[in-house]
Amino acid sequence: MLPQFKNEQNKTPLPNKGKEKPLPLMPCGMKVQKNPIIKVSNLKTYMVGSYIEHRQKEKMIRTIAIVLRSEKPEYHCLLCCNGQKIYVTATYDIHSDHFDFEYGTADITCNIPDKCTKPTHVAITSRSPKEDESLQDIHVFQPVRNQQKQEVFPYNFTVCISAMFDYRNVLMLVQAMEMYRMLGVQKVVIYKTNCNKDIQKVLDYYTRQQFVEIIPWTIASYINVSRGWQKSETPGELHYFGQIAALNDCVYRYMYQSHYVALQDLDEFILPLKFKSWTELLPELEKKYSNFGGFEFENNFFPLSINDSNSKYSPDSWKKFAGDNILEHIIRIRNDPKEFNNFKVIVDPRLVYKATVHGFLDIIKSTVRVDSQIARMYHIRHVPKERLASTFQIQDTHLRDYADSLILAVSKVLQEALETEHISD
Repeated sequence: MLPQFKNEQNKTPLPNKGKEKPLPLMPCGMKVQKNPIIKVSNLKTYMVGSYIEHRQKEKMIRTIAIVLRSEKPEYHCLLCCNGQKIYVTATYDIHSDHFDFEYGTADITCNIPDKCTKPTHVAITSRSPKEDESLQDIHVFQPVRNQQKQEVFPYNFTVCISAMFDYRNVLMLVQAMEMYRMLGVQKVVIYKTNCNKDIQKVLDYYTRQQFVEIIPWTIASYINVSRGWQKSETPGELHYFGQIAALNDCVYRYMYQSHYVALQDLDEFILPLKFKSWTELLPELEKKYSNFGGFEFENNFFPLSINDSNSKYSPDSWKKFAGDNILEHIIRIRNDPKEFNNFKVIVDPRLVYKATVHGFLDIIKSTVRVDSQIARMYHIRHVPKERLASTFQIQDTHLRDYADSLILAVSKVLQEALETEHISD
């Protein structure tokens, strides 16, 4: 039974630091790279993040990786344990949701030997320890996270945003951050490839407040990434900037830092209909769906092409900033109940083994679709004209229930982060 959530959306609790001694600058005499991406020498394998796996009988290290699926490597882990280097044979498992791209997300795992009481860093190699040149292939260690299995978490809700690239929607970014605050989110993790200078100013603003963590996402420097999920329409070697690997890394990165993680995009808002925040909603969902580990929220499209620019919800001071105003979009496309409708999730990360874009490939407790009269996802994006012409449209103004607080908060951030500087298209 999770503790009662506190509604402190304007306060960002800090993780409990100082329990563990700082790691040496050169553990086992090697450099350390904390951020993704680390290329494995002689292979088309890229390390994303490494984590202690506490949920198996045998203690192991799980490394989230991006691999060339056609390669059949024999992996080994080089562990740094108590200042000593130890080789361990590794196994790997490629996730099934690669969408037929050449590269896919994989788990590389190695058991931790008894003599290794604390593996602080790991490197992956394709050579066996018998080969004299094996160490020459390894140039950098990755820190092993999740050293301790925690039961008390600094955050109630963390939002994972994957694959930010070429992003320039300043107004929606600020609106999203402030909506998340009002909903009770205490940390937003963004896997960023690139953005313009004005977006960077906003990200810096929220990073200084310790509300946002930016994970540098440089996979496009190594692999020809696709900008979509269908290879036939968006060519490349890896699905959508490696989105799935980023989502899996975020789940593991915050597994012992957050009660729940939400996997979603910046144009998506999971809104309760009978409450104002996730802080109020989630205890009710826990009661109603007590046998489930996560909650699916039905996707509902609000087309950007249909807008209501009511001056009450469109302050003049916002008009000089690039981007879309979510308060102007109040027309929802009705979902066909006879068809499958996509969703995004809020989940207990300690139950997840493999995450994908919509849901999970491997989870200890299954997820449940939340009644759309309790909560649903508001997805504000471009919708093809042909779909608009063939669907029923409904006026839905629920987002505007947050307008009074949202307008004040967004205006303040735009002023403080961008100093009323004009942002061009």
